[in-house]
Amino acid sequence: MDLTDLDRHGAVRLPALLSPDQCAALIALWDNPAAFRKEVVMARHGFGSGRYRYFAYPLPDPVAMLRERLYPALARHANGWAETLGTDGIYPARHADYLARCALAGRDKATPLLLRYETGDWNALHQDVYGPHIFPLQVAILLSRPEHDFTGGAFVLTEQRPRMQSRAEVVPLMQGDAVIFPVRDRPVMGTRAVYRVQMRHGVSRLLSGVRHTLGIIFHDAP
Repeated sequence: MDLTDLDRHGAVRLPALLSPDQCAALIALWDNPAAFRKEVVMARHGFGSGRYRYFAYPLPDPVAMLRERLYPALARHANGWAETLGTDGIYPARHADYLARCALAGRDKATPLLLRYETGDWNALHQDVYGPHIFPLQVAILLSRPEHDFTGGAFVLTEQRPRMQSRAEVVPLMQGDAVIFPVRDRPVMGTRAVYRVQMRHGVSRLLSGVRHTLGIIFHDAP
């Protein structure tokens, strides 16, 4: 897995991570309430407009396998970031070991989620932080077909560098593509030293149709 663009631009795209059939199967889970532990209506909380549902444990097999398969390479990269920034904490090589660490801290609720946007919906720029135990990288996978199932609804990242204006990055995604990006911040090499830049992500207004996304967060929630 080449994560070079993660350091250069703050995000890396994985094309065709899922097939159209796999995307359709994940979208179909939306209509299975037993698969989820909680639904959030964004407008009620000032998060934007749209809905998302957190999966319950045990996760559906495709979601669990993606989380487990993606984690090791991301953990190696996260450990490199921690070393660069001089921060404490080493992320174990196995996701099960990291989840055990979360559970010991009282965080045992699943965080992978399925998001649904309809015409006019959008997602405010935000960070998926559920307390002090944070795995620094996360993944979003577009399940719907741009220009067929929906229009608009671009995935947007912003980066706030110290004493500088924010920088925006739009990551173009096709059905089945994934994007890896920071949960909260990332290291950037300046002219004299390494510094942290704050990252936020969101979705621009959906102009038409319905857009589904799978979000994979690697830390659990309290």
